[in-house]
Amino acid sequence: MTGNQQARNWAMGCHLAALTAYVGVPFGNILGPLIIWLLKKDEFPLVDEHGKQSLNFQISMIIYGLVLGVAIIISTVTVILIPVAVLLGMLLAFIIIADFVLVVIAAIKVSNGETYQYPFTIRFIQ
Repeated sequence: MTGNQQARNWAMGCHLAALTAYVGVPFGNILGPLIIWLLKKDEFPLVDEHGKQSLNFQISMIIYGLVLGVAIIISTVTVILIPVAVLLGMLLAFIIIADFVLVVIAAIKVSNGETYQYPFTIRFIQ
C-alpha cells in the first residue's frame, strides 16, 4: 500500500470513526476522530486536515443539537408552544440524519482522493 493510499485510508477513518456514536459509544463522534487524528496527524498531512474537519463538524453538530434540545424543552414546558417543539424535534431529527449522511459522503470523497468541506461547520480547530 502506497503512502498516499495509507494517508487516504487514515483520513477516511477520521470521518467514519464519528459513526461510533450511532452504535452507542458515548461521545464516539468526538473520540473516534480525535484518537485517529492525534495518532496520525504528524505522519500524514491529509489526516491532519481531515481530522480537524471531522472534529469541527462533530463539535458543531453537538452544539446545534444541544441548542435545539434546550429549545424543545422550553417550548414543551410552555404548553402553547408545543407545535414549535414538534417542528424543532423534526429539525433535530434532520440534523441527526444529515450528520450521518455527510460523514459517509466525506469518507467516500477522501477515499477517492477528492477534497470535502462539511457545510455549517464552526472552525474550532484551525
